[in-house]
Amino acid sequence: MKRVLIVLALLLVGGIIVWATLGGGLQGTVEDRLEEEFVARGLPQPMAECLAGRMAERLSVTQLRKLERLQAEEGEADIPLSVVELLERIRRVDDPEVVEVAASSAAFCAFSGR
Repeated sequence: MKRVLIVLALLLVGGIIVWATLGGGLQGTVEDRLEEEFVARGLPQPMAECLAGRMAERLSVTQLRKLERLQAEEGEADIPLSVVELLERIRRVDDPEVVEVAASSAAFCAFSGR
């Protein structure tokens, strides 16, 4: 009986790991949170959905956390008023990959009509 419980527990843990990594379970959650945050910050829903999908797929959780902590500095609006201002803020993360993904995603989503 004890062996059966151990095997079931291992199968459950293995299934969760497979779901989270290969099945996209965690990515979906991250993507949903990003999309909600973008919409809350004033982006149209289709643009927010496009950006969230691309960024969740291309950035690590650590990189996304860095972006999450970005705050407006003294004299800046709470929400960036232009793409240039947004990119300047993103550069503060000091991670070239984050800047590249954010800029390319914004361009892609803007020109794709999403």
